[in-house]
Amino acid sequence: MKHGTVTEAANALDLAPSSVSAQIRGLERAVGVALFHRTASGMRPTTAGERMATWARRLLDQAEQAVREVGGARPRLRLGALETIAATCVPDILRRLARRHPGLAVDVRVATSRDLLLEEVLAGELTAALLLDLGSTLGGLGFPVPPAPLTSLDVDTVPLDLVAAPGHRLAGHALRPADLAGEKLLVNVAQCTFRMAADHVLGPEVERLDAGGVAVMRAWAEQGLGIALLPRFAVADAVRAGRLVRLGLPTHDLRLRLVWSASAEEVPEVRELLYAASALPRTAPRTTP
Repeated sequence: MKHGTVTEAANALDLAPSSVSAQIRGLERAVGVALFHRTASGMRPTTAGERMATWARRLLDQAEQAVREVGGARPRLRLGALETIAATCVPDILRRLARRHPGLAVDVRVATSRDLLLEEVLAGELTAALLLDLGSTLGGLGFPVPPAPLTSLDVDTVPLDLVAAPGHRLAGHALRPADLAGEKLLVNVAQCTFRMAADHVLGPEVERLDAGGVAVMRAWAEQGLGIALLPRFAVADAVRAGRLVRLGLPTHDLRLRLVWSASAEEVPEVRELLYAASALPRTAPRTTP
């Protein structure tokens, strides 16, 4: 399903294409339904194929768990996060995990793409992923959510601050988005969490100026090259030192959201991660359709 064609899947598995085709046909005969739509451009899963993929991930997770428990292997947790979250939020989680479960090995996967993290969670390559989101459902910030079922839990809130260089003309005033007309908003790439949050808070009227990552946006804002909407933890030191000032525009808090595959609900490492991440639990877990 991930590769789109039998040949690509066979290459990834280091098998002959005929062997992969035979295994697919055998599985379809066993379940009595077609699992793929076959077209000239490749293969895509049917509805039954999507359901089978969910079951396959669940069975593989359980088989891996059985091998570890029976063989006495050291349990391993694989946590994915984008760079900003990995730098600021993950260390506390690692410390809690170490206290709760000293024998648990943890691999942290720092990724540049939210889509890739969700893909790897569904594929079982990650136990879970941490990301920033908005609203009550996964993807409320505006990023696409895979069709396969994912479960999420909000474990903390991340306040946002609109900041500018000291002496900015709007400093000290209560603001509305319309008051920012003529300002330049420092932003990163289109799928950046904080750019997407700015789209919710500010709308399209404020001019966007491509700057780069959080550190670059903060530095440019300090130099008066524009204003920036950034997480409070990223600007707190600069505000205390007087290099930045907060502007009085109401903003939305982002949710620090832990996401895992619905098929991995019973995996012990998922439960350990939930305990470690839930320092400030906000809501019950939610599952996407």
